[in-house]
Amino acid sequence: MGNHTTVSTFLLWGFSSFPDLQALLFVMIFFSHVTILAANVSVMVAIRLSHNLHTPMYFFLCGLSFSETCTTMAIIPRMLVDLLADCKTISLPECATQMFFFFGLAANNCFIMAAMSYDRYIAIHNPLHYPILMTHKICFQLLMASWMAGFLVSLCIVIIVFNLSFCDSNIIQHFFCDISPVVCLACDYTSHQEMAIFVLSAFVLVGSFVFIMMSYVFIVSTVVKMPSAKGRYKAFSTCSSHLTVVCIHYGFAGFVYLRPKDRDSFREDMLMAVTYTVLTPLLNPIVYSLRNKEMQTALRKVLENCTLKTIEH
Repeated sequence: MGNHTTVSTFLLWGFSSFPDLQALLFVMIFFSHVTILAANVSVMVAIRLSHNLHTPMYFFLCGLSFSETCTTMAIIPRMLVDLLADCKTISLPECATQMFFFFGLAANNCFIMAAMSYDRYIAIHNPLHYPILMTHKICFQLLMASWMAGFLVSLCIVIIVFNLSFCDSNIIQHFFCDISPVVCLACDYTSHQEMAIFVLSAFVLVGSFVFIMMSYVFIVSTVVKMPSAKGRYKAFSTCSSHLTVVCIHYGFAGFVYLRPKDRDSFREDMLMAVTYTVLTPLLNPIVYSLRNKEMQTALRKVLENCTLKTIEH
């Protein structure tokens, strides 16, 4: 922490702007959180118990579901407590910890989606060598690299942000410790630090997105050369769920973190962040279960087994 910091606690103002809606927001966000946990855990259990889903694509999907679940756990429980509490303060170390885990996990989600696009590229472009190129060991290494890179970037951002001096207002115009609402409270935030944070954010969002788009350019160029219409349809269908999740995820994240900031945009950013932290983790399992027959079958078996065990007891 910087030696000149005089603020020791922040006030998460966030939903205080909507005092009459806090009870309704609590109920809506609580049930959304329970649904997110149930949906993502169901996906992970279905993949774990179904041997036909023990493939690289579903291995990465399981990792993404786990990471999405952890991302919501870094934000939503605290948000629910603050909706009911009169005192919405958060200490400097708690704020730094929340920011570290949220951005580390969010960056990890981006890198896992990039790994998933690489997996689809190998499966379609080089199907004969796919089992050799995408072994369980390689998939595990890619997943671990995603976690390490995500948290390394997050650590760099947190070090930059919390070495600033906070000596004016301590009111964060947000429901969690997001970068822009926190740095705008600093007395010594310079364009150099702003550029460093932007470059790190762009590395995660733009870098992984460009990698995903390049993978899909190669995928499309391979698929259009396939002689069979059935083969082309099957190849595109294996990518459609992933591409849908990518568009949703990067659309919201890019709007919040890559556009120019000003004080008047915080309210708009906060509403978008609610969508990003609550809706996106919910859409991931829904998209994959609705557009994937193998996942539908696996989830149906899990639900049937749970129902049978409940009846037996």
